[in-house]
Amino acid sequence: MLGKNKKIILALSIPLGLLTILVSLTGLLSSNLYSVETPNWRAQSIGQDMIDLFLVVPCLFTSAILAFKKGKFSFLIWGGVVIYLTYTFTLYCFDLHFNKLFAVYCFCLGISFYSSLYFLFTIRNNNRQDIESSKLLRLVGIYFISISVLFTYLWLSEIITSITNNVIPKSLSDTGLFTNGVQVIDLSVILPGIFISGVLILKRKTFGIQLSPAFLTFFILMDITIGFLVIVMKLLGLESNLSITIGMSFLMLLSMVLLIWVSKFLYPKEQKSNIIQK
Repeated sequence: MLGKNKKIILALSIPLGLLTILVSLTGLLSSNLYSVETPNWRAQSIGQDMIDLFLVVPCLFTSAILAFKKGKFSFLIWGGVVIYLTYTFTLYCFDLHFNKLFAVYCFCLGISFYSSLYFLFTIRNNNRQDIESSKLLRLVGIYFISISVLFTYLWLSEIITSITNNVIPKSLSDTGLFTNGVQVIDLSVILPGIFISGVLILKRKTFGIQLSPAFLTFFILMDITIGFLVIVMKLLGLESNLSITIGMSFLMLLSMVLLIWVSKFLYPKEQKSNIIQK
């Protein structure tokens, strides 16, 4: 899948990881970086910095190194991490007030975006034809379609209700933003992409099947993020619903189980090789 271009993974991951560390440490150590944000959005920004520093960056470097060492499945995991970072830094760029890290946010968004493109083009050009149909793949396809439909319904129900009643959604008024960037990205890009991937999986299309580990990785990181941000807001005395954390924990565990199963299904030899090396 990677061939001679595997060095590109490290060339993209190293600067992206180092810049993300810079962003996270500055956000956590600076007392005034988020001073103009609302308490709700400031808490979420700090929580996101913690997630990026202690979870996402280690995942980025680990998956990049393993992919560089000819770990094909690790490359699919890496794809999910850079898609997550593209999502995250889009929010940093558009939903935070201008601050001293704005240029760094832009660089991180650019590197993660082009890393995502590199990942998508690489798996799109892979002509692997040895993937057989299975109940597991059908389950993953149905899961993707269900997730996309569920969150589309949740977002649209809030949006349409607010428009009908001529009020601003509470989630938006709490953050003090003009629009909800999460809803924009989800409804415009992520949820349609997940739905299309689910359909491709059900049709046994190689591109959709190989995209599934990346989306499952994205799910895991996003579920952890959402659940953790709710806890951070609760600890800081802000209004939050801990049932969201419980729901996200369930989805995270389900996605993790599916990811493990998919890894054993797609690359059984690689899994056995890793076990032997250990």
